Amino acid sequence: MNENEKLTHHTPMMQQYLKLKAENPDILLFYRMGDFYELFYDDAKKASQLLDISLTKRGASAGEPIPMAGVPYHAVEGYLAKLISLGESVAICEQIGDPTTSKGPVERKVVRIVTPGTVSDEQLLEDRKDNLLAAIWHQAEGYGYATLDISSGRFNVFECHSQEAMQAELQRTNPVEILYPETFAVMHLIDNRHGLRRRPLWEFELSTAKQQLNLQFGTKDLIGFGVEQASKALKAAGCLLQYVKDTQKTALPHIRALTKVSADKFVVLDAATRRNLELTENLSGGTENTVAAVLDKTQTAMGSRMLKRWLHTPIRDVVVLNQRQTSIAELQNQYDNIQPLLKQIGDIERILARLALRSARPRDFARLRDAYNILPTLQHALSELNNPYLQTLRQHIHVFSDIATLLNQAIIETPPVLIRDGGVLAQGYNTELDELRALSAGATSYLDQLEIRERSALGIDTLKIGYNAIHGYYIQVSRGQSHLVPIHYTRRQTLKNAERYIIPELKEYEDKVLTSKGKALALEKALYDQLFDLLLPHLSAMQSSAESLAELDVLANLAERADNLNYCAPKLINKKGIHIENGRHLVVEQVMSKPFIANALNLSQERKMLIITGPNMGGKSTYMRQTALIVLLSYIGSFVPASAAMIGPIDRIFTRIGASDDLASGRSTFMVEMTETANIMHNATEHSLVLMDEIGRGTSTYDGLSLAWACVETLVNQIKAMTLFATHYFELTQLPEKITGIYNVHFDAIEHDNTIAFRHTVEEGAASKSYGIAVAGLAGVPNAILKRAKQKLKELELLSQHSSNLPVDNTQLSLMNHTEPSEIEQALKQIDPDTLTPKQALDMLYQLKKLL
Repeated sequence: MNENEKLTHHTPMMQQYLKLKAENPDILLFYRMGDFYELFYDDAKKASQLLDISLTKRGASAGEPIPMAGVPYHAVEGYLAKLISLGESVAICEQIGDPTTSKGPVERKVVRIVTPGTVSDEQLLEDRKDNLLAAIWHQAEGYGYATLDISSGRFNVFECHSQEAMQAELQRTNPVEILYPETFAVMHLIDNRHGLRRRPLWEFELSTAKQQLNLQFGTKDLIGFGVEQASKALKAAGCLLQYVKDTQKTALPHIRALTKVSADKFVVLDAATRRNLELTENLSGGTENTVAAVLDKTQTAMGSRMLKRWLHTPIRDVVVLNQRQTSIAELQNQYDNIQPLLKQIGDIERILARLALRSARPRDFARLRDAYNILPTLQHALSELNNPYLQTLRQHIHVFSDIATLLNQAIIETPPVLIRDGGVLAQGYNTELDELRALSAGATSYLDQLEIRERSALGIDTLKIGYNAIHGYYIQVSRGQSHLVPIHYTRRQTLKNAERYIIPELKEYEDKVLTSKGKALALEKALYDQLFDLLLPHLSAMQSSAESLAELDVLANLAERADNLNYCAPKLINKKGIHIENGRHLVVEQVMSKPFIANALNLSQERKMLIITGPNMGGKSTYMRQTALIVLLSYIGSFVPASAAMIGPIDRIFTRIGASDDLASGRSTFMVEMTETANIMHNATEHSLVLMDEIGRGTSTYDGLSLAWACVETLVNQIKAMTLFATHYFELTQLPEKITGIYNVHFDAIEHDNTIAFRHTVEEGAASKSYGIAVAGLAGVPNAILKRAKQKLKELELLSQHSSNLPVDNTQLSLMNHTEPSEIEQALKQIDPDTLTPKQALDMLYQLKKLL
C-alpha cells in the first residue's frame, strides 16, 4: 500500500496533518487549530513528557484513537523556550487559508522552524550570552568549522589540523546546535553536546557552498573575505547557510559577511585551560565566581556578550590592545556620565536581527525609537573625550535622526506585545487610519446613544445593546418585558431568560462599525509591514553603529572595574617575559573575607621556569591561575589586578591543573592528566605560558617523579616555554643546580601541634617541608591516624638519610619496622604496682582500657 492509499483511511484534517508531518519527520510539529497548537501521535507523547502537559485523545482516524497534546497559542513562547533549552526543534504550522472560502480543512503550512541555533525571539534567548549555530566538517587533512549568530548576523569560519585545536574551538564557541555530515568519523568530539543535527553529505558539497555564499553576499567570489581557499570551512559554512534558509523561510539581509578566525591572531586557549580558568563558567557548570561574574558590569546585553567573546578570544594585535588601554584610561574619568546613557540604549543588536527577519514586534520598534532618542545626548558626552580611538567609535555611532523621527511619529508610547489586535500605530501617523478609527469610535458612540433612546422610548428598563462574534450586534430584552417590543423588532436569538432582536438601524451601524474596524486593522497591519521596508535600507549602518555601541559599553565597563577594583594598566613589551608586582586573583579576592595577599612574579629569557613548592591550600594553585588571568586580561586590552605588570609576547596559555575521571570515555584521572600533558608537549612554544600542577601524582611515586622530571627538562631545554610548575616531589627542587633557567619559589606555613597557619606569600627557594599531615589535621582526620602518620614519616625520613650509604638489607627493614612506644606502653612504664592500692589498680586498669 503506497503513502496516498494509507492517507485515505484518515479524516481530511488528519490527512493534511500527516502530509505536513512527513515533510518534518524528525522534529515536533505544532499544528494550529483555533486557539491551540496541537501535537498528535508520537509528537504528542514526547511533548507531554518534555513539557509536562496532558496527553489526551482526539476521536479516531483510520480506526484508531489519536494521541493528542496541545498548548495555547498565546502562551506558546514559554513552551518553545523549554523545548529549545532541551535541544529540541519545532516546526510552526499556521492556517494560511481563509476559513470562509475553504472547502474542507483550512489550508495550512509550516511558516518557520524554530531550532536552538536559529532562534531570534527575545523570549527564547539568554540576553547576555551568544547563541551560536555551528556546522563541522572532517576529512583526512583536518577540520572545517563554521558558526553563525543569527541574532546578530555574525558569521565566522575556522580551519585546523588537530583534534585538540578543534576541541578548543568547540569549547570557545560553545554552540547550542551543531550540524554534522552523516559520514562524520569523530563523533566523540561532539556526542556530549545538545542539539546535534545529522545532515546529508550533499549539503556539504563545495561548489554548492560557494554558490550559496556568493548569492547571500551578492559577490562573484569569496576572495574579498579571505576564505576562497578554505575549502573545509566553506563546506561547513555552506551547509549552515542552507539550514538557516530552510528553517527561517525568509530573506537574511543582516548576514552580510564571512570572517575567517585565524589562530595566529589570537592567544590560543585549549579546552582544559578555558575550563580551569573559569572564564564564563565555573567547574560546576554555573556562572557564579567566574571571571565574567566579576568583570561584567556592562550596561547592555550586547556589551555583555562582546566582553565574553573578548575573554574567550584574547588578541595579539598590540596596536589594538594599546588603543583599548588608552581608551579605558580616559574613560576612568567619564564612565559615570556614559554608563547611565548606555543603560537606556538596550539590546539594539538583536532588535536589528529581528528587523532583518521581519519578526520584530511592536515593542522592538519602541525600544529602537527610545535608543535613537538617547543617541544625541550620548554623542554630546563623547564629544568631550580626546582619545583618538574613542573618537573613531563616536563617528561610527550614527544618530539616525530620520529613523528616530519616523518611529516617534509611528509608534505609540507603550505599544502592545503583538500587532494582531492593532493599537500600535500612533494618532496622526496616517490620515486614512485616523479616519477609519474615528468612524469606528463614532459608530460605537452612536450605539450607546441608541440604547439609551430605545430604552426610554419603549419604557423597557432591561433593554441593552450587545455584541458577539457569531450573531453580531443585537438588542436584548428580558423574557418578562418582551411583550413591550414593537413590531419592527426582528427576533435574532432566544435565550433562557431573554430575547435578542435586530432593527434596520442597528444592522446599518453594525455593518459600519465592523467594516471600519476591519479596515482600520488591515490598514494598520499594512502600515506596520511598511515600517520594515522603510528601515531595512539602513540595516547595515544600524548594525555597524550597534557594534560600536557594544564596544563603547565594554570599554566603559572595564574603566569602571579598573577604577573600583584597583587595577593597573599592564605594559606590553616586545621582550620575552612576565613581570608582575603585587599580583592578585581577581575572583578569589572578591570572595575572601580577609584581605588578599598579593604576590610578585618574574619570568624571563634567563628565568624560564619556577618550580613551586609548599603546602596544599598554601596558595600555589591560586598563584598560578592569577598569573594566567593577568596575562589573559592584558591580551584583551583590560587593566589587571596588580600594582604593575610588564607582559611580553604570548601565543598560547596552557593549564594542567586538577583532573577528574572522564568515565564517559573510559579514561582515568591519570589518563586525562597525561592526555593534557601530551597536548602541551606537542603544541607549546617558547612564547607560551604553561601552568602545570602536580604532574605524575596519578601513578606510583617513582613513575610520577620520572614523568615530572622529564617534563621539566623538555619544557626548559627544548620547548623553552615560560612555565610555572607546582609539585610535591621535593627531588625536583634540585633541578636549578643542574639546569639553567629553573628557579625555586615556595609558599610557607607555620605549624603548631596539628594546626597550621598559611602565609600565602611566595618566597624564593624551595619549601622546607610539605605540611601534608598538618593539612590532614585541618580536614578532620582522627588524631590516632595523624600520630601514626608522623611516626611513619620519621621512619621514612630516617630511611632516606641512611639510603645513600647503606645497602638494602635487614638494617633497613628493621628501621622500617621500628615504631615509637604507644600511649599504653608509656602509661605502663610509669606504673609502680607495689605502691598501688586495690582501688587505684582498678582505676588504672579502666584508664588503660580506655586508652586501648
